Amino acid sequence: MRIDVISVIPGFFDSVLDNGLLSIARKKQYADIHIHNLHDYGLGRYRQVDDSPFGGGAGMVLRPEPVFSCIEALQAERVYDEVIFLTPDGKLFEQSLANRLSGMQNLIILCGHYKAVDERIRQKLITMEISIGDVVLSGGEIPALLLMDAVLRVIPGVLGDSESALTDSFQNGLLDCVYYTRPAEFRGMKVPDILMSGHHSKIEQWRGENALERTRTRRPDLLGHE
Repeated sequence: MRIDVISVIPGFFDSVLDNGLLSIARKKQYADIHIHNLHDYGLGRYRQVDDSPFGGGAGMVLRPEPVFSCIEALQAERVYDEVIFLTPDGKLFEQSLANRLSGMQNLIILCGHYKAVDERIRQKLITMEISIGDVVLSGGEIPALLLMDAVLRVIPGVLGDSESALTDSFQNGLLDCVYYTRPAEFRGMKVPDILMSGHHSKIEQWRGENALERTRTRRPDLLGHE
C-alpha cells in the first residue's frame, strides 16, 4: 500500500514514522508512506498556503491552489483509490472502515490546518471525509497517524502475530475480553482458574462471555442498547 500524506507541518510525522508499527510496516515493505509539504506548492515568495476567509471572521483558510497542485501532481503519477480529508464533520472512523481501507492500494490523506479548507477542495478533490470523533484538533496530522496505524495493523504480515489484530476490540462488534499474564497471583489478586485450566474450548467460551459482558456494561451502544 502507498499512502501520500499532505501537511503544512511535515516534520510532525518524523518520529512516528521511524518508530513503532508504521516503521515496521515500512521496513517490511507493506507500506510506502510519503509525506508532502504543502508549502512546496505555495504561492509567491513566502510559499503562502492560507488566507483570510471571505465574509470575515477569525482564523485562516487553506487556499485551493496549493492543494489542487499537490493532489493533481500525485494523480498524474498513479491512480488513487481514495483522497481522504480528515474533518470533524466526516464519517466516523470505525474498525470496519479501517478494514476496508486496508485492502486498497493507493491513498491520499489531506491534513487540514488553521480554521478550514476552501470548500472547493472538498467539492472537487476529496472522495472520502473521515472524522475520528466529536473533537476539534489543531490539524489533521494526529488523525492521519491514527488512521494509518489502524489501517496498516490489520494487513496480514505487519504484526508479528496476525491473529492478534483479528481478535482486537470492535473486530466482531464487541469490546475485547480481559487478559492476564504471569504471575498467577499478585498482591492478593488471582487469575481466574479457567484461564489456567488448559481447556481451550472452555477458555474461548469464557472469553466470549466476558467480551459480551464488558460490551454490555461499558459500550451498550455497540449492542444496540442505550
